[in-house]
Amino acid sequence: MADTGDSVHIMEHASRSVPGAQAIARAASLLRLVTAAGENGASLASLAHDADLSRSTAHRLLGALRMEGLVDRDEETTRWMPGPELFLMGTVAAARYDVTALARDIVRSLAVKTEESAFLSVRRGDETVCLLREEGSFPIRSFVLSEGVRFPLGVASAGLAILSFLPEHEANAYFERHPHLGERWGRTHTRTPLRRRLAETQERGYAVNPGLIVEGSWGMGAAVFDRAGRPEWALSLTGVEFRFGPDRSPQLGRTLLAHAHELSTRIANTRR
Repeated sequence: MADTGDSVHIMEHASRSVPGAQAIARAASLLRLVTAAGENGASLASLAHDADLSRSTAHRLLGALRMEGLVDRDEETTRWMPGPELFLMGTVAAARYDVTALARDIVRSLAVKTEESAFLSVRRGDETVCLLREEGSFPIRSFVLSEGVRFPLGVASAGLAILSFLPEHEANAYFERHPHLGERWGRTHTRTPLRRRLAETQERGYAVNPGLIVEGSWGMGAAVFDRAGRPEWALSLTGVEFRFGPDRSPQLGRTLLAHAHELSTRIANTRR
């Protein structure tokens, strides 16, 4: 797999030097936002805001993407949703990049053994994207994470686990690219407290998110590594706070790490 940190710099350079690259980058940003919104779709206003575009520019780009079948628009709600061409493209790309077939039974096992909701997320540049969700049997659940939802590295437990095990120079570069995480996600995501959680994650082996995104909703994450030893995926658990207390969290962490190791081994043995 290519170095995603280097890829970010390549794309930034391209957006300055390749004719039309800025329009492509804006359209790609809108595509990511539409897919992250899932089956309920997203409004033009929210897409324009999140993509840092004017409504007229966002509408023009979305119209062009719709003509190509990459997005669609619900005529009743006027919300924008993924289009049929994305499904066809994704089916082809899955043969190379998708590990959900390898991970599905492991994610299910994690949910069964812990009784909490279990997830597989993948690193995409400076974000994580949820690929799989398996509900646990415990009746009270957290709904912070579902398929297609994206978080910056270091925010949710999956991204915290991945960021913790990146090489130090890549983590440093990430902080340089994202100096304003705290403004969006709260002061616990400013550089000093976030670096402290990275160190704690490295020591424990797994990440803990003590309700930092939604109060009362806790998460734990463990990195999953590719054949080169890079953290490119993560398994995670979410649930209500009292289910992650000191009497239970160490066992949850051990179970999480065992499943992450199993998936890392499976990926190493099959992705050649």
